[in-house]
Parts: sequence; structure tokens; C-alpha cells
Amino acid sequence: MSVDQNSNRADAVSVVMATRDRPELLRRAIDAALSQEHPADLEVVVVFDRSEPDHSLEIDHQVDGHSRRIVVTTNDHGPGLAGARNTGVAKATHPWIAFCDDDDEWLPGKLAGQFAALGANPDARVATTGVFIHYEGEDTARIPDPALLTFSGFLNDRMTDVHPSATLASAELIAELGDVDETIPGGYGEDYDWLLRAAKLSPFAVAPEPLVRVHWHGASFFFEKWKTIDEALEFLVRKYPQFHDPDHRQGLARIRGQQAVAQAAMKDRGRAFRTVREILRLNPTEKRWPVAVLVAAGLPASRVLAAAHKLGKGI
Repeated sequence: MSVDQNSNRADAVSVVMATRDRPELLRRAIDAALSQEHPADLEVVVVFDRSEPDHSLEIDHQVDGHSRRIVVTTNDHGPGLAGARNTGVAKATHPWIAFCDDDDEWLPGKLAGQFAALGANPDARVATTGVFIHYEGEDTARIPDPALLTFSGFLNDRMTDVHPSATLASAELIAELGDVDETIPGGYGEDYDWLLRAAKLSPFAVAPEPLVRVHWHGASFFFEKWKTIDEALEFLVRKYPQFHDPDHRQGLARIRGQQAVAQAAMKDRGRAFRTVREILRLNPTEKRWPVAVLVAAGLPASRVLAAAHKLGKGI
């Protein structure tokens, strides 16, 4: 990361946008980022992962005295989203870094809302916003509760309303955090791991309105990759032994519930039922264990996932 100390405002932003073979969605995401009415320099670092870079996207011009530019590069870290984000962060030049997935879009006022929230919470070095989860033509608003956005809070609940496409953090904080973890199996949950680490170092400022539209669709990378999900969640439980603390039994039960559904979807009924028994010891009210039992009995996991998505939720 090379921060430009001569940037014309302390709140200049670099937007890291990883992409792979989705040119139309990428253009929508770029346009939404560059359309922000942000009175400082703004750059979009587009990282092409395992795909040919499109240098025709590159621009560098002034808007009302502030730089607006697109930088195109290729992933020079490990293949996948984590490596692409690390590549983008290394190329970023501004004091603030935001992430945006190539199939999502910022709504007008996103950056303004986040900087207002940061101004109201001077100890915070990371900010998020509410989101619209967009699925099958419908928007579902999700607003994070600032009181829950702590390390302990994230252990107990992933809080999918805290989305990477709505994340803005200081370059200083990101340097302290280090790279996005590229060792997580399949890259699943790297954003959750990042939030857990960030919550250890900084409070979160929250713009309490939906300012990002998050698109869920069948082309999403982890739409149905059950083996990867099961392995990645086990990796995270081992990485964070705090999940086994008595205060975080709820969080461990939640993760075991996700694993049980994934195991049932893979037709590994024996493991799924063993995981269900563990959930019942941890937290009998965990809502995913009955789902895992139904999937193990033959209910298609795709139907469960679709029903959850219609409510703006995941498994």
C-alpha cells in the first residue's frame, strides 16, 4: 500500500474492486462508485483475477477540482477474491480504502453517509452502512446495530448486514490488520475473518440507512459450494478458539448449524446428524439444525437457500 500524502483531502478514497469475467456488472459497479458526490480524490482499483485485464477502462481526469481515476491491474497474489483484494490494497494510494464486489452497487450518498458516521464517532477507523439485499427483483433492507459490532458480537453472529461492499476503513487500520487471509479453504468467509480482526482494533461507525445494493444471484461465487463452506467454517472455528468459550456457544452453534446443512446437502448424513447432536448440546434453539435434518431427509438444499435469500438471509 502506497498512501499518497499529497492527496488533496484527508478523506480521499481508493475503491478496491476485484473482478472475474463479469464486464457488464463491473461497469455498473464502477459507475456507481465514480458517481459518488465526494469532495475529495477518488480512485477505483480494478483487479482482474484469472481473467484478461481490460485497460480500456482506465481514466484519469478532474471533477470539480478532484481527481477521478480508474486503475486496472491483475491479481499478483494467490488466485481468488482474497488475493485480488490484497493486490488492490497494495496498489491503493489514498488514506481511506473501500471494498466493492463487482456485482454490487453503491447508492448515492454512500461515502457521504460513512464519513458523517466517522465524524460522529472519532475513535472509529472503519465504517459500514445498511444494505439492500436484492434477490429475484426484490430489495430487503438490512441495517446493522452498532452496539453489536464488536469482536464478541461478530463471534456470536456473522451479521450479514455488515457487507464487504459497504466497508470503508483507514489505510492505517488495513496496514495493521495485514493481508486478507488467503489460506481459508476456497476463500469462503474471508470477509467474516476480516471483520473479526478489524473489530479487535477499532469500533465501527455505522451509517444507519441502506446505501449499498447487494445482488444475490445464481452467479454468486458461493451460491452452492457445500464442501468448501463446510471446510472453511471448520478452519475459522480452529482459527478462533474463542468460539469454544461459554459466552460464545451461540456463535459456535450457528456455525455448526451451517456446517450441518452443508453436510446434509452433500448427502453425508452421518456427519450431519453428529453435528446436529453437537448443536443441541450447545444451543437447542439454534434454528439451522431442523433445516439440516430436513435436508438430510431429502428436502433439496437449493430450495432452502432460495427461501432464505427471499428473506434477505443466508443459511
